Amino acid sequence: MSEMNYFIGFDVGTGSGRACLVDGTGKLIAEHSQATLTHRSPTDHRIFEQSTSDIWAALSKCCREILATSGISPSSVKGIGFDATCSLAVVDRQGRPVSVSRTGTSEEDEQDSNLGNVGGEWNIVLWADHRAEEEAETINSTGEGVLGFVGNTMSLEMEIPKTLWLKKHMAQDRFKDCMFFDLPDYLTYRATTSLARSTCSLACKCSFVPRGATMTHACDGGKEEVSTTGWQPRFFDKIGLGDMVKDDFDQLGGIPGKNGLILTAGQPVGNGLSKAAAEELGLVEGIAVGSGVIDAYAGWIGTVAARHSAPNGPATAEPTLDEAETRLAAIAGTSTCHIAQSKKGILWGPYRDAVFPGLWMNEGGQSSTGQLIDFMMTTHPAYPKLQALCDKTGRNAFDLLGERLETMRQAKGVDTATHLTKDLHFYPDLHGNRSPLADPRMKGMITGLALDDSLNDLARKFNVTLEAIALQTRHIVDEMNDKGHKIDSIYMSGSQAKNAPLMSLLATVLQMPIIIPPQPSAAVVLGAAMLGRFAYDLSTARQNRPIATQAEADNVGKSEHDALWQVMVSMTQPAIRVEPRTGKDGDSERKLLDVKYKIFRESVQVQRKWRDMIHQVAP
Repeated sequence: MSEMNYFIGFDVGTGSGRACLVDGTGKLIAEHSQATLTHRSPTDHRIFEQSTSDIWAALSKCCREILATSGISPSSVKGIGFDATCSLAVVDRQGRPVSVSRTGTSEEDEQDSNLGNVGGEWNIVLWADHRAEEEAETINSTGEGVLGFVGNTMSLEMEIPKTLWLKKHMAQDRFKDCMFFDLPDYLTYRATTSLARSTCSLACKCSFVPRGATMTHACDGGKEEVSTTGWQPRFFDKIGLGDMVKDDFDQLGGIPGKNGLILTAGQPVGNGLSKAAAEELGLVEGIAVGSGVIDAYAGWIGTVAARHSAPNGPATAEPTLDEAETRLAAIAGTSTCHIAQSKKGILWGPYRDAVFPGLWMNEGGQSSTGQLIDFMMTTHPAYPKLQALCDKTGRNAFDLLGERLETMRQAKGVDTATHLTKDLHFYPDLHGNRSPLADPRMKGMITGLALDDSLNDLARKFNVTLEAIALQTRHIVDEMNDKGHKIDSIYMSGSQAKNAPLMSLLATVLQMPIIIPPQPSAAVVLGAAMLGRFAYDLSTARQNRPIATQAEADNVGKSEHDALWQVMVSMTQPAIRVEPRTGKDGDSERKLLDVKYKIFRESVQVQRKWRDMIHQVAP
């Protein structure tokens, strides 16, 4: 066993850090997760903050734990990769954390005294943080071509609105001394001391338009312009970040080929793992570190190359990179991201080079899914009764609610659980809409309420929540296919893939198979491990010579274009396929869900109409 090569993937989610150890076939040897801290403002519900020090400590503990439990020697680990949420990490020029928090020492008070302090514990603006609404509106009013790569509407969850918010609220001398990282890039920086950034983070979240991509400026009557440096000076000048233009965007990673180096997914970063990081993680100095990706893209990497089969059926043939275009990856945890690749940019962003050089990634998403299910359950009056049943039986809440729905179905004499909620309709955007509307002002709506606080009512609310998530997924897929995609299957990863009722409902609502890997919760971190394997392969081929220039990075991207796909194919374990429900009951449910989908779409129009009516009398 000690002669084999092993790889470690690190994943930072919304509430935890994880590490997994895999062999060269992608077989999971060991994994461990560690909770991370999230700070919420006591007076502003929009604020979500985290700490790079806390996250790195969690990852270090995870790494040491998987090495200890597996018995694998650190010298057998040849490469590591990172993925993380698209959160904004802020440090000074020496790499020390810089506070992004306005919370003072009193839990009752909000003040700016901590904002910009070096060494501040809370130096990450989490993806879910919505403080930058005004800044996003400013950005979206510019009509600049950059917006064409974020569906024409930049989300306040992206990094540039958050950076602009910090510019407005932080002392200017402190702001100028900051470096800003999308979290995956911060982790490779912490691991290697290299300031190289990833195309995934910059293109998807930092308003970077890869060189050679054509922009269309609405502000100039549709005039087209080819991106030459990646960063767009006029756009940054317009929104109030002109000082970054003067400094050649040094705070964001620099201009590629001038003062910056930008890598595609899995390309080796710097000289590999630094001595300090190796000591903290319990690994060997100098092992390969792959350029990171946002967590959703790691889920795409870790799932879409899977062969799959129905239970006890034959597996499909080994897939090609071209086949990936029909496979939508759904990375479903607290929120859900939907990722599809294409040869041409289509919508949401599109983002060129985010994983494979020359190919485009298109990203939709739901801001709250797993979080929404938890919220709807835990706020119901009958939740304590459900918890008591879980404690008594040792079973999870999903299984118990599914069993109760089946009992209710039989008692009512209806075809499916969907018929139990035929008159209950739920629109799920309690935290705004990411896709396909890109409207952070959307709210949740429910109709069909009754004076019922029983466990049966909780089961119905659980089921209608799953319905809403599935119907919104259909809305996203319909929009993608209408614009030119040919999505015919969904590849799941994340904790929600274990929710069997939801997976069956998704397949039936979408009328397409749902593909579930053997360890769906580990698929994202497996994708990160694949980056480590790819970095090791490239480093070995290059005799450990670092990629030192942008020209080198570009040449490696062209010459090794399909190599990452081959790593994905070789390391992705066979998956299981969930088919839409068929037969009489399946037909009956599909017809009902088709009607509920029409009502779902009407709910959007109604809410926006009502919002406009109110705005006319109470702006």
